[in-house]
Amino acid sequence: MKILVGFLFNLILNLQITTIDARPTRLILLSDISVHESSPAAAPISSMADLPPGTHTDIQIHQNSNKKLVIGLVSASSLIGIVLLPLTCLWICRRKKLYKSAKINSRRLDSLKGLPLTSFIGRTNTTFNTQKTSVTTMDYNILQSATKNFQESEIIGEGGFGCVYKAQLNDNLLVAIKKLDNKTQNSIKEFQTEIDILSKIQHPNIITLLGYCVHDETKLLVYELMQNGSLESQLHGPSCGSNLTWHCRMKIALDIARGLEYLHERCKPSVIHRDLKSSNILLDSSFNAKLSDFGLAVMEGATSKNIKLSGTLGYVAPEYLLDGKLTDKSDVYAYGVVLLELLLGRRHLEKLTSSKCESIVTWAMPQLMDRSKLPSVIDPVIRDKMDLKHLYQVAAVAVLCVQSEPSYRPLITDVLHSLVPLVPVELGGTLRVAETAVVT
Repeated sequence: MKILVGFLFNLILNLQITTIDARPTRLILLSDISVHESSPAAAPISSMADLPPGTHTDIQIHQNSNKKLVIGLVSASSLIGIVLLPLTCLWICRRKKLYKSAKINSRRLDSLKGLPLTSFIGRTNTTFNTQKTSVTTMDYNILQSATKNFQESEIIGEGGFGCVYKAQLNDNLLVAIKKLDNKTQNSIKEFQTEIDILSKIQHPNIITLLGYCVHDETKLLVYELMQNGSLESQLHGPSCGSNLTWHCRMKIALDIARGLEYLHERCKPSVIHRDLKSSNILLDSSFNAKLSDFGLAVMEGATSKNIKLSGTLGYVAPEYLLDGKLTDKSDVYAYGVVLLELLLGRRHLEKLTSSKCESIVTWAMPQLMDRSKLPSVIDPVIRDKMDLKHLYQVAAVAVLCVQSEPSYRPLITDVLHSLVPLVPVELGGTLRVAETAVVT
């Protein structure tokens, strides 16, 4: 822009020099005009007709030259205005954008460095929004101290990624810290995916990522603490599901459906979890369920690309396992497996021999298709403690979800609407418990 302005001024200067050069060489001075003194008052200047020959023409040329100079200056000024006006507008707009961008970046930096975790939690749990505030980076020394240098006594869970530690931060906030021990390229990618997705979404039935830390080759993820662990540990751990009543299980099923419905229908672009299973469903102190572990999740649009087959056997949909075809119906299949676990109290895969396993789907389908057999195969903890009509309805939903043909499976929104009437009002559904008849 400076070069253009310099060029225009140079153009004007050249124009002025050219105009001056066009002027006549003879200039008319007042001393050249005769003045006659015949009385005390000076006589008027002689008329143009009385001037010497050639004088009239010289004055006209001089006046024309002045006009040309003025016209040249006006033209040059107009040209400068025409060129500079849009450039000035563009410059002002650019400055505004840069200022706005700097302001936003400053806010983000402040949110990463200056906010206490308690205020961060309050902010992320208040609204349902895909534009969540960026996840904060955390100091390694604080996390190391909070876990007592990652002592085994603080471990509350383990997985292929590493261990999960219980920790208490300076403001008495209890958190879960996942430490990435596996340093393969896939595990690093999953770490990045987890941060990328959970930093953009928030929902009551999706785990809240509070922060993360990268220290040399150590990578840490910090989550809200879920006091009752995973659904897998509740169903198949020491308590064997004794803490989960029928209504509690229906609430958990409804919570999972709400979390999935948010990912499939509300997020733009939509998200496919791709690793939904009972160990990735966490329960808080009130047994509210939240989806976790988004390392394998993919955004809509990425499904058409060559995605490496990932997931857990027993939960992976047949079309994805055999053909690599991944859609939201793949999550619906995994949801159906979890629903069967809630109903039957069985694991997703049961060992028959040292080298042979049977999936819960293969075992359950004949039982679920026969109404007379269904009550006898239900988890003994909840057997005969629900309305049979509700049991049949939930079993029908589970059967539809695990159909081998994806087009036969319902959308998760349809599943959600089917379960809402089966969950008591106080647990987030529309069921009036006093009006239901419980079989004893």
